[in-house]
Amino acid sequence: MSNSIHSDVQKTVRVSSRRFELSPFHDCWANEHTVMGVYAGRYYSVFNGEDVTETYWALRRKAVMYDVPERPVEISGPDAVAFLERVFARRVSDLKQGRGRYAIACTPKGGVFMDGILFKLAADRFWYVQPDGALETWLHAHSERFDVTISDPRSRVLQIQGPTSLDIMHAASGGAIGEAMGYFHSGFFEIGGQEVYVSRTGWTGELGYEIYTQAEATNCPDLWQHLLKAGEPHGMMVGSISSMEIRRLEAGILDNGTDFDMSMTPFEAGLGAFVDIDKEDFIGRAALLGGKPGTRIYGVKCAEATPVYHGEILNGEDDVARITAGAWSPYLEAGIGYARFHSAGNWAGKTLTMRTAQGEVVACEIVELPFYDREKRIPRGLDKTIP
Repeated sequence: MSNSIHSDVQKTVRVSSRRFELSPFHDCWANEHTVMGVYAGRYYSVFNGEDVTETYWALRRKAVMYDVPERPVEISGPDAVAFLERVFARRVSDLKQGRGRYAIACTPKGGVFMDGILFKLAADRFWYVQPDGALETWLHAHSERFDVTISDPRSRVLQIQGPTSLDIMHAASGGAIGEAMGYFHSGFFEIGGQEVYVSRTGWTGELGYEIYTQAEATNCPDLWQHLLKAGEPHGMMVGSISSMEIRRLEAGILDNGTDFDMSMTPFEAGLGAFVDIDKEDFIGRAALLGGKPGTRIYGVKCAEATPVYHGEILNGEDDVARITAGAWSPYLEAGIGYARFHSAGNWAGKTLTMRTAQGEVVACEIVELPFYDREKRIPRGLDKTIP
């Protein structure tokens, strides 16, 4: 079965790079098969000519290194904490230095504007690692009464994900990174003679790390080669977003703007656990106090076909949902994806039908997310049973 992320690989156009940012790691992995996408104003590799299934199994059993386009934004100054408490629905004041926290920013009407990871680098200095969207503009628009500075640290992000990632990072850091660095912990480390920021996080549902460069202070090709050398004894491969996409779907990780948008509340997106509703005066709180509508995003699983982007989910003759993302899961041996229902309901456990890329209608199962590892035992390092 093919993965739906490849369905548009041949539908490409030539685009000037003038308005978008090419990765400083680009020459380390690009080849004649590379197909690029744009995310957060940055180019990234959608497909790099690799065997996606082979790379997926390397991610599950060994490790894969990815050059990803997520963009850190820095918020600093005397009022940084107060400002972030205003902007995000998650509590910020109790976040410890050297830790990260998933945080959502809502619109005044309670819709999800942005989601990402907030890191505390110092008492008055934070990085928010955003997906696609106009976060900097949003922050500036709400900063008038706060003594804060909002800036672009010009950091690029690498992810090393998979069960051997701990061994790789331990070797790459000269032993400084080890078991003591817990899930969502972070800090500055020297890797290959260069200081970078490292967090034990990722977008795959696997044990993994993210490495943040320090603008022009980082020699990116040297860093890349150092990490490749550290990863070679542990079976590390280099991958495009294609293998990561399969794994993030299995893990129930949502993509802002693709799986949900500002028309949905965190509760409808299944993200209500990340709203501290008792926190005063955050943007969107008044709207969210009006109620907690049910979830509209569920998993869809099909043994016969891969869910296709924007494909219909049918309940009898009624169009009840659309597919927001889909891929073939080698582990589950099924097509999987996300179904965004037009209205909230108790959809889990139902057998509905979906329309395939060929226009056929086949049976599919609607399930709760994630598809497995609900307690995140794999990324926490508690489950080392590798399929």
